[in-house]
Amino acid sequence: MANVIIGKTEQLKGDVCAPPSKSYTQRMLIAASLSPGLSRISGPLYSADTDATVRAILALGTKLDVTKGCWAVTGSQSMTGATAPIDVGDSGATLRFMIPVAALATGNSVFVLGGSLKQRPIEPLLASLKDLGVKTSTSKTGSRSYIKVHGGGIPGGQTSIRGDLSSQFISGLMFACAKAQRDTEITLTTELESKGYVEMTREVLIKHGLNISISEDFRRVKIPGNQAYKPHDHRVPGDFSSAAFLLASAAVTHSKVTVENLDYSLVQADKAIIHILQQMGVQGKVCKNEIKISGTNELLKPIDANVKHTPDLAPVLAVLGCYASGTSLISGAKRLRLKESDRLSSLYLELTKMGAYVTETEDGLVIRGPCKLRGAEIDPHNDHRIAMACAVAALGAEGKTVIREAESVKKSYPTFFIDLQRLGADVVGGKFDR
Repeated sequence: MANVIIGKTEQLKGDVCAPPSKSYTQRMLIAASLSPGLSRISGPLYSADTDATVRAILALGTKLDVTKGCWAVTGSQSMTGATAPIDVGDSGATLRFMIPVAALATGNSVFVLGGSLKQRPIEPLLASLKDLGVKTSTSKTGSRSYIKVHGGGIPGGQTSIRGDLSSQFISGLMFACAKAQRDTEITLTTELESKGYVEMTREVLIKHGLNISISEDFRRVKIPGNQAYKPHDHRVPGDFSSAAFLLASAAVTHSKVTVENLDYSLVQADKAIIHILQQMGVQGKVCKNEIKISGTNELLKPIDANVKHTPDLAPVLAVLGCYASGTSLISGAKRLRLKESDRLSSLYLELTKMGAYVTETEDGLVIRGPCKLRGAEIDPHNDHRIAMACAVAALGAEGKTVIREAESVKKSYPTFFIDLQRLGADVVGGKFDR
């Protein structure tokens, strides 16, 4: 276990580079693994979650050549079943994307789930695969949970699935069903949440030569079968989900900070953080491949934010609400109870320790600002976004804050604490490898 100590920081200053997108890196890896031939991925994210995706594609027969700043991925015409259980760690995206993909292999594959994944939903995806002719089974040995996927291909057909539990179910089916034996039609029985991530998947698949049709209301997805993936070279863009913590750090400390490697034109729903900060009175400027935040000495304005399509922003918005002059509302966040931790409960518990006035609702949080935060000992509940959110809160809190088990940030942003130090934050510790 590694602890990081954060002290109140009067002001940040400078430029920092946003980390590569975890979501794009994982999608590009999987699409490249399904493309016979060589695809190159430049500037990928090195993290615990992308490591899990790499382990999964290698287990199914993909070849990967890693050089500094570039991954050369050689996909094959026919994937093989995994000869040993595939450890996906705590990466929900890897599990949900790769279970359908594993059905395309010639043999069977077994996935072993990390601690938090055992609590996160997977049954709707397995039920849809059953509709499409794929056999799976689950088992448990001691504290370990396993999912077995029977290979041999996906017959295809029709299935229905909820859209309000995880958009990753839809993306996983999109990856695999393009190679099904006949066309696949997916009907969503509820409104799709996190639409931007499904759009991101389609964007990557189109670059690999695939045709995916999604209805305007995102309630129906049509995937022609027997499609052929084509190799494609990618460059991974910067990640707005992770950069949101850097931008919020500038807002909390009334600082001037530039976050580079951010392309506002790309399909990333969490770029909504820019508009939200503007609503809160933060001066910002969207430039080519960077975002500039200008300091202000005034309290932030409260917000009313529905995060149905941007759930990863909820933790950082809760912190911003602590520094706002009024009551901020966060809603549409019920799915956060099914993440690495129950994020709504985790935020309530940890921000309350710091002196925040927070009320937990069924699908969100109410924050009564401004809060006079104080340093505290924080338990991030093995959740990277809780650790980063509390670190941002600590920058404006009186005294010292200790983030316990801070290595949880390795899941998505291993250099987070180092980047805060580069901007002048009072941070002790936090140098982690992925």
